[in-house]
Amino acid sequence: MDFLLNAVSAVMATGPLVAMLGATLLGVLIGALPGLNPVMAIALLLPLTYSMDPLVALAMVAGIYNGSMYGGAIPAILLRIPGTPASIATTFDGFPMAEKGEAAKALKIACWSSAIGGIASALALMTVGPLLARATLHFGPAEYFWIAMFGMASVGVMVGSDPVKGVMAAVLGLLLGTVGIDQLSGQARYTFDQPWLLGGLDLVVVLVGLYALPPVPQLAEKCDLKGLSAAQLRLASVPFRKGEVKGLLPTWGRSSLIGIFVGILPGAGGNIAAFLSYNAAKNASSEPESFGKGNPQGVAAAECGNNADNAASMIPALTLGIPGNVVAALVLSALMIHGLQPGPQLFHQNPVLVGGFMIEMLLTSVLILLVGGAAATRIFAQIQRLPGVLLVPSILVLMCVGVYVINGRPVDLWVMLAAGAAGYLLEKLNVPLAPIILGMILGPMAEQSVRRALLISRGDPVELLTRPISAVLAAATLAMILWPVMKALKRRRDKKMSENNA
Repeated sequence: MDFLLNAVSAVMATGPLVAMLGATLLGVLIGALPGLNPVMAIALLLPLTYSMDPLVALAMVAGIYNGSMYGGAIPAILLRIPGTPASIATTFDGFPMAEKGEAAKALKIACWSSAIGGIASALALMTVGPLLARATLHFGPAEYFWIAMFGMASVGVMVGSDPVKGVMAAVLGLLLGTVGIDQLSGQARYTFDQPWLLGGLDLVVVLVGLYALPPVPQLAEKCDLKGLSAAQLRLASVPFRKGEVKGLLPTWGRSSLIGIFVGILPGAGGNIAAFLSYNAAKNASSEPESFGKGNPQGVAAAECGNNADNAASMIPALTLGIPGNVVAALVLSALMIHGLQPGPQLFHQNPVLVGGFMIEMLLTSVLILLVGGAAATRIFAQIQRLPGVLLVPSILVLMCVGVYVINGRPVDLWVMLAAGAAGYLLEKLNVPLAPIILGMILGPMAEQSVRRALLISRGDPVELLTRPISAVLAAATLAMILWPVMKALKRRRDKKMSENNA
């Protein structure tokens, strides 16, 4: 824990503190705008952090991430429109509370639940992350190969409703990750004699295109010219009643544990954590029939669960180099932008930076309580009066400027547009985008690890399975791939049995 103590003084400097406060405010505003999300915001932010101190850049990422996850609850409660995918479960009871005239109370519960979930998640990152990093010091190339394979298999299977499309997207990411010079042989691959492709496709450019561009035409398609009226956004300050906080404590504790567990799993994400937390609260309630009709426990469970996923998803990202979700992948990109390599060596080579980021995730969660109060929420809710069509040209200009300053190459703008067009079409076809990015990140790691392992074993592939840890990881990867197949067979058998009984 010495690295955390050493990082405190670095985080308490003016730069990181201002970045955390400003980014948390910005994050809440972004989350409050339906159509924008934390992935899009961080993808737009990354190119602008090149010249910043790494600790300041990561402070902005932490602030926008935690702030926007809470901000998504504002339109979810007021309009039944989730500001982020993770706040879908918040609409189940948040909007019925607003219909009953309890919108301010629902927003207050969402604010407290988001902060508590985020704080619990950051504490898990501070305690579990260093232990996992220490354990990975015993890993060799074979273990890293299977970790990469497990990450791609889990993301491909768990993201989206169709595992086949998820696996296909992961394969596409693997293909894109092979472009450029082979680091072991020095041979150029898929460069088509284009010098700008020798270094491979720039991950940040592809990220901005895939995630920030598709929402722009979707915003334009809505043709929102008016926004909301002021009368629709009137809110009053409502204090907690006596014993109300005590009644929410079991829900907060249970949802925090669920969110942390889901966050550590690659590819699961905050929306799954929110749904699991909501169902757990409903099953544990003595009045399950009140859920969906304006039960405050439902709002608390959904918001606490999706925020408890935030910092926990950074545990595999920082220790193993495997992002738990797309935002974690963006954090990995931010680290690589500043010349840092995620993994166990990061804890030894840059302990102040890693510890500082953990503290920033904790402090920005606490800041939600300060910037998400009743008065502040009333201000943030006013952002929904902004016509959606005004956002379209603003986002496009910001994207083009941000991508151009990365390498100063006009060709990056074409790559961004191509990635954006591909992302828009793939979303229309319900193909998940996260496996593509994970494939680009994990593909080179898997390829280099397996080739090093085979060089060490003189070409004997059995060596990949002889070490205990690699054998366990291989079995886990196989189980992850077979899991949806077994579920499909079970569903088919149950359906046939029900037809026979009928």
